[in-house]
Amino acid sequence: MSATQKSDIEHPTSEIKKIAIVGPESTGKSTMSAFLAEHYQTVWVPEYAREYCEKLTAPPTWQDEINMFHGQIVLEKTLLPKANGILICDTTFITVKIWSDQMFGKSPQEVLDALPHHKYDLYLLLNIDLPWQDDPLRDFPHLREHFMDVWYKELDALNANYIVISGTGQDRYESAVKAIDEFFANQ
Repeated sequence: MSATQKSDIEHPTSEIKKIAIVGPESTGKSTMSAFLAEHYQTVWVPEYAREYCEKLTAPPTWQDEINMFHGQIVLEKTLLPKANGILICDTTFITVKIWSDQMFGKSPQEVLDALPHHKYDLYLLLNIDLPWQDDPLRDFPHLREHFMDVWYKELDALNANYIVISGTGQDRYESAVKAIDEFFANQ
């Protein structure tokens, strides 16, 4: 029996559905992820890039983007066995592609190679209808519509199963829960 097969028996992670919370800056991804994890009594994967960038003393480099890609994957794999049937992911490493394309004009090849193989069962694309919240790690308040279009293109290119979540306050959370509940009802 291979190590992978043994791991799947000890931790049946193949049964866990992965829900990715994605979207442009300042759309409430982290808050939504925490809410959904509590609602579904499971764990959530924080955005690795946020913690990584908080420690940087200069703008991220090409190597930093690659490091964030690997860090996000490791963090997700670490938390997957702790999930209670559903794993909520505060963004995915698609953000590395999006930021690399914006900042460097291209993406690391290993990110491009991994994208079609690292799938999520459902993506909730958070709309830009929330007011911008200043944060030292946010860079593009004037490009929100551009990045929303980029997210549509990236998810379409992956043929991803996604739903746009709009609204404010409790309505936004209820829309996300409804989308996830309908996803599970159709399984």
